[in-house]
Amino acid sequence: MLSTYALEGVGLVRRYHGGVCQELPDILARALWIDLVEPSAEEERAVEIALGIDVPTREEMREIESSNRLYEDHGAVYLTTTIGTNLDTELPQSTQVTFILKNGKLVTNRYADPTPFKRFTAYAERHADSCNSDAAVLAGLIESIVNRIADVIERVGADLDAISLAIFTHNTPARQRARARNYQGVLVQIGQAGNLIAKTRESLVSLGRLLAFVQQSTLVTLSTDVRGRMRTLSRDIIAMSDHASYLGNNTSFILDATLGMVNIDQNNILKIFSVVTVFLLPPSVIGAIYGMNFRYIPGAEEPWGFTAALGLMALSALVPWLLFKRRGWL
Repeated sequence: MLSTYALEGVGLVRRYHGGVCQELPDILARALWIDLVEPSAEEERAVEIALGIDVPTREEMREIESSNRLYEDHGAVYLTTTIGTNLDTELPQSTQVTFILKNGKLVTNRYADPTPFKRFTAYAERHADSCNSDAAVLAGLIESIVNRIADVIERVGADLDAISLAIFTHNTPARQRARARNYQGVLVQIGQAGNLIAKTRESLVSLGRLLAFVQQSTLVTLSTDVRGRMRTLSRDIIAMSDHASYLGNNTSFILDATLGMVNIDQNNILKIFSVVTVFLLPPSVIGAIYGMNFRYIPGAEEPWGFTAALGLMALSALVPWLLFKRRGWL
């Protein structure tokens, strides 16, 4: 799908939304931002011919080498970055987005529709000053992506605090303690938090490289305002990367602590079985003795024999219990 945006009035206005048509070359010539979302071969070819660029394929966008992601070719600047998508679901994913700047136009090529693009589109419709050039639109898109990552990091931090409180706090309400004992659910939450942190760190590293390359490129004209915005974004990315690293370490700590709690509970269960075995061992010996098939067993034929045997078995179980209690083993 191909969409074009032109700067008119108070902001960016979508002027084309569809496939290839005869008027497409004129539409592309007037557009400031050309957005390709899962484009067809015909749409890619039309943009390439109109702007004199080479739109990377999906396989080329997935390459991890910096030389294949950030480069200049025939007067155009190609910038490919990795961002997270589906971050509000249980299956967050990473996707690649390519930004191409040439002759005052911005082309974006992507195979997903992440939330930052939707937010920026709605914002750009009302703020012409923030999207009056190709570099300004690029800065606005990156700002939207960084804001989205900040929201995710804040949410993960809050989730980790809740998990930590449920695990380490003793005087919690009964319901919260019950959740803390649901270690399987806790481990799933920790795994999801760790996955989100990994996605955000990958995105931040990729965006940091992109911003450094853009600011050093001689083919991109950056106004004072846009250059200042990109410098602010670079500082924000560094700070957020440090915080994401902290959350990653905190996730590992909470995971180790949770596994330690699981081991403690398992040891307590084994301890209970061991103590019960010790308590029942003397009564079992007594019962085995009185269950022998000998002709004469002391007290076996007496009226009080059965009661005495039960009392002896109870006493033999009570004595170890009192001994364990006195030593503080229970």
